[in-house]
Amino acid sequence: MTSLTYRDAGVDIETGDALVDAIKPLARSTDRSGTMGSLGGFGALFDLKAAGYTDPVLVSSTDGVGTKLRLAIDTGMHDAVGIDLVAMCVNDLVVQGAEPLFFLDYFATGKLELAQARAVISGIAEGCRQAGCALVGGETAEMPGMYAKDDYDLAGFSVGAAERDGLLPKPDVAPGDVVLGLGASGVHSNGFSLVRRILAAANQGVNSPASFGTAGETLGQALLAPTRIYVKSVLALHKAKLLKAAAHITGGGLPGNLPRVLPRGTVAVLDATAWTLPPVFGWLARHGNVAPEEMLRVFNCGIGMCLVLKPADVDAATTLLTDAGETVFTLGTIQAGDEGAAPAVRVENLSPNWPAA
Repeated sequence: MTSLTYRDAGVDIETGDALVDAIKPLARSTDRSGTMGSLGGFGALFDLKAAGYTDPVLVSSTDGVGTKLRLAIDTGMHDAVGIDLVAMCVNDLVVQGAEPLFFLDYFATGKLELAQARAVISGIAEGCRQAGCALVGGETAEMPGMYAKDDYDLAGFSVGAAERDGLLPKPDVAPGDVVLGLGASGVHSNGFSLVRRILAAANQGVNSPASFGTAGETLGQALLAPTRIYVKSVLALHKAKLLKAAAHITGGGLPGNLPRVLPRGTVAVLDATAWTLPPVFGWLARHGNVAPEEMLRVFNCGIGMCLVLKPADVDAATTLLTDAGETVFTLGTIQAGDEGAAPAVRVENLSPNWPAA
């Protein structure tokens, strides 16, 4: 009987080792205060004292990119989804008042392709740099028989910290507070099962020209625009003591996410005419004949982050956020609802063909 090897079974240890060597410089480029050691150990160490915390609470998050990966695989564009992976985790940390400290990834594939994997992890490193957190490790799994050729899956894990008295949301969110929205870079990383269904219904492929976005872009390129990372601007607002609460607008949209940081007996009343929607949402609504309520429930619809603050702080917050590169919209206010009722969102001035008009 011929002597079998792990490579015969579809797993190439040498390629895995080569990937680790290739990504070590990427990980080093994300080092920050508190980072200890380097890639290759059995675990990653982080020094909270060196990061400047005195009474820290750890905050953790894990997420993936969903079926947006299908578009990345079909187009061969793999770096943007790495940024998405980081964004989906660190944006969830910052809304709790936490500074993202470090990040780990899980990359699983049927056959490890060095260029593909390096492109993905290069995007992860870029996301970490944007968020100010360190890429301290991860896991690469080559799993023949589990994934089709060229397919892969991603998961991300991030840990952040906040001083105990700096956690969000604050307990004084109340009627009269103002809701600001920060503009999204596009669809971000939620709703792509519906996006892909709309592409099929419209008989459009990822290489079809996009009628929105940058001239000359394909639909695949436009739809793969990476999720915006709001960490540094929101942390700056929080450190300036201007922020009461924040909500990352992901799956479930505004109605599903903003209530998560509001007290019972309140309603966020938002004006649909108060913000500018990226053209991609009009395209999706038209080509999928998607009702306004469904658009709001599935997609971020142009608002990637909501912030709640006192009316007196709106001008200072808007200036700070604009200077940090954010596009800021005043969406509405927090109002009193039925006493003891679950918090909710009410979006007014929705026309029947919003956002396709």
